[in-house]
Amino acid sequence: MRNALDCFYRPHGAGFDLFVRLTPKSARDGLEGVETAADGRRHVKARVRAVPEDGKANKALIKLLAKELGVPASRIAIVAGETARLKTVCIEGEAEQLEPALRALA
Repeated sequence: MRNALDCFYRPHGAGFDLFVRLTPKSARDGLEGVETAADGRRHVKARVRAVPEDGKANKALIKLLAKELGVPASRIAIVAGETARLKTVCIEGEAEQLEPALRALA
């Protein structure tokens, strides 16, 4: 059984979906752990210096996640919330490699 910290991601056939709240135009790039929204849903807080124009912030988020999780950027895609702060990011890969890295984000 998964614990409450695991609710910020969910497994699917090819990897995991990660729920992210992105803040663009920040002073620095970084992941700031997991937080719970007012509705009870959990997500990873991410900040990027890039502006939210022409997909620049989304590209910066993908690059940041690739670095933090140790997977190629080509295996990461934003599948929901492309123009919103709350996003669902699909990360393709083996569960044995990705799950420990995802847990470390919490």
